[in-house]
Amino acid sequence: MLKDILSISGHGGLFKFISQGRAGIIVESLDDQKRMNASATAKISALEDIAIFTDTEDKPLKDVFKAIYDKENGGQCISHKVDAEELKSYFAEILPDYDRERVYVSDMKKVVNWYNILQSKNLLDFTEEKPEEKVEEVNEKENKEEK
Repeated sequence: MLKDILSISGHGGLFKFISQGRAGIIVESLDDQKRMNASATAKISALEDIAIFTDTEDKPLKDVFKAIYDKENGGQCISHKVDAEELKSYFAEILPDYDRERVYVSDMKKVVNWYNILQSKNLLDFTEEKPEEKVEEVNEKENKEEK
């Protein structure tokens, strides 16, 4: 789900990976669908590789998005423009054990903004992929053993 969605330092919003270019990668903005070349020197992060600090272990961004999705019944969450205290309170509801010293308000703003962007584009998919073929193979093997 989040593998091809990128955040590029210095550019607002989110981008979809399109292809490899000569001097970097070609990405498409999720906001206006304009394509651009992201330099090889730009700080680019795939959302799949981002995690939020908690008191015990790092929580993958996908899990944080799932918590927001469940809280909001699949709808939009609060705006990233609300005041800091409201944002901290909201974050404490969705991720009660987030590390209050290492997770900054700016991080929370990015998370809720990214969630709202992905939700508005129907790019949030939390269904678990089940290996159907393996289930069929096991069933066939069991049927052969019974004969």
